[in-house]
Amino acid sequence: MNIDAAIVHIPRLRRYARALAGDAALADDLVQDTLERACQKWALWRPPAAASADQVQKALRSWLLTLMHNLYANQWQQSARHRTVELDETMDPVHDPTAKLALQLDLERALAMLAPQAREVLLLIGMEQFSYGETAQMLGVPVGTVMSRLSRAREQLRRLMEGERAATTVLRAVK
Repeated sequence: MNIDAAIVHIPRLRRYARALAGDAALADDLVQDTLERACQKWALWRPPAAASADQVQKALRSWLLTLMHNLYANQWQQSARHRTVELDETMDPVHDPTAKLALQLDLERALAMLAPQAREVLLLIGMEQFSYGETAQMLGVPVGTVMSRLSRAREQLRRLMEGERAATTVLRAVK
């Protein structure tokens, strides 16, 4: 197997990176960094023994997504130390400039408001269709942690989409 096998997975890597980063340029940088890391670490990847071609491709995709997850987590931790990111209320979806759907913007904003760990689990299971076990292996956490993060992420996303901001509850003065 050679590095050309990873090229098949670039569209999925871009989709996942885009959902994680929320910005096309940052997502492209993340994909490029992931592919560079894959090239550097290619000798470490071992396909499953006695696996079919489909299983080998699935294992390669999981390995690439794991590399991406680790790079993103490292970059997120470094950027959190240096600056805080505020969500721009006038943000347009860069990936679909022709459609200005309010629901799409609301979902993008709500996803951006989730904690990175919750967003990763939600995207891997909901968008990339990985199982709980595969997601746990990619993120290096127990399956129970994946299940609880997913449950909390879904509930928080539901509240955000309904407009309930539990963290910004306004207190009224009582006489």
